[in-house]
Amino acid sequence: MNSRYIFTSMLRISDLDAHPFEVDRLEKIKWKTGDYVVGRITDPGTDKIQIELINGRMRSSMKEDLVVGALGDRYATLEATGSWRDVEEDGHMHLLTGAGLFGKCTSKSVHMPNLIEIEYVGHVVRDGNICKMDDFVKSSAYSKFEIPVILLVGTSMSAGKTTVARIIVNLLKRAGLNIVAGKLTGASRYRDTLSLKDVGANHIFDFVDAGMPSSIYPREKFRKKLINLLSRINRVGGDVAVIELGASPLEPYNGDVAFEELKPSVKCTVLCASDPYAVYGVMKSFNITPDVVSGIATNTFAGAELIEKLIHRRLGNLLSRAKRGSGAQCNINLNSPMPPKLATVLDSLFDQSFESFVLNEWCELFLSTCLFTQSRGKFDSLF
Repeated sequence: MNSRYIFTSMLRISDLDAHPFEVDRLEKIKWKTGDYVVGRITDPGTDKIQIELINGRMRSSMKEDLVVGALGDRYATLEATGSWRDVEEDGHMHLLTGAGLFGKCTSKSVHMPNLIEIEYVGHVVRDGNICKMDDFVKSSAYSKFEIPVILLVGTSMSAGKTTVARIIVNLLKRAGLNIVAGKLTGASRYRDTLSLKDVGANHIFDFVDAGMPSSIYPREKFRKKLINLLSRINRVGGDVAVIELGASPLEPYNGDVAFEELKPSVKCTVLCASDPYAVYGVMKSFNITPDVVSGIATNTFAGAELIEKLIHRRLGNLLSRAKRGSGAQCNINLNSPMPPKLATVLDSLFDQSFESFVLNEWCELFLSTCLFTQSRGKFDSLF
C-alpha cells in the first residue's frame, strides 16, 4: 500500500492504493466529474472534520498531507454547496465531503465547521491516461430489476432516512431474509452504507459503485449508470432491497429519476420528514402517498399530530416506543387498518391476538414479515 497518500473512501472501487500511479498537473479544460486527483492540505480545519478512508474509518489530517479523492459536485441544503467547476487558477478547493469529494465550496451553513482546504497537485495518471471512477466500475449485462423494494425518501438531508433504514434492515434480518441495501442518490459517505451492513444487510451498494462521487449528473447519464447498478444488484439477488434515496426528490441529485426506475418494484414507501409541512410538500410535488411516515418531524406528539392534520395520515417515529393515549396508538402508523388475512396469519405465528397489540408492535411485524409479496419473496401475499 502506498503510504505517501491518504486514500479517501471515494477510491474504494479502485486499486490505486495497491498499485503505482503518477500525478500530472492538467489544465482545467481537461478536468471532468469523477476524475481521481491529488490535493495537498493547506488548512485541516477542526477536529470535527475528518477524512473517511477506504475502509470507512475516520481519521484526522494535518497540513501538507496529500489526499486522493474525486472531482464532483455537492448541493447540500443544510451543510455546504460546491463544485470542481468553480475552482479558479490557483487550484484552491475543499473536501466537500469527508469521503473525498473535491470541489470549491460556494456556500456553507454557519452551523457547520470549516471544511478541509486543499490545493490541486495533479491528476492520478497511469500509462498517460487519466484515472477516473468509471475505469473501475464493474460492468454487468442488463438484468431487469425485480427484487421487492422498501424505498426510503426524505424531505431533506438529515431527515432520518439512514436511521430508519437501519431499523428496517435489522427487523428483516431477524425475520431470516436475505437483504440487499443501499443508497442510490446523494453525496458520497461510505459510513451510511456500512451502517446497513452492520445491522444485517447481506450486500450493500451505493452510487460510488456506479462510478459517481455524487449523483449530481446529467439526467440520462445518471439513468444509464443507475440501470447498470440495478442490474448488478439484481444479479446478486435477495428477498428484499432496502433502498435509500439521499437528500430529497426536489434537489439536483436525480432522486426523481431513481424513483422512476425503482417504482415497478416498490412495495412500501417510507417518507422521512425533517418538518411537518415538508411532508405535505413532497406528497403534492411528486404525487407520493407514503405507506409510512417517520423521521425527525415525528419526534414529538406535536409534530406527529400536525402532520396527521395536514395529510390525514397517522404516523410516528420508529425509534420511540412511547404510547400515545390509551387507544393502542404508538410511534408509527400505516395508511390502512391491518388486513384481516394478515392478522389471522400473525395470530397463528405468534399465538396471541393482534387486536390487543399496540400499533408499533404491529408495524414491526409488518415490516419484518409481509411487505414482500412477489415471487422473489419468502412470504405469500397477505393482502
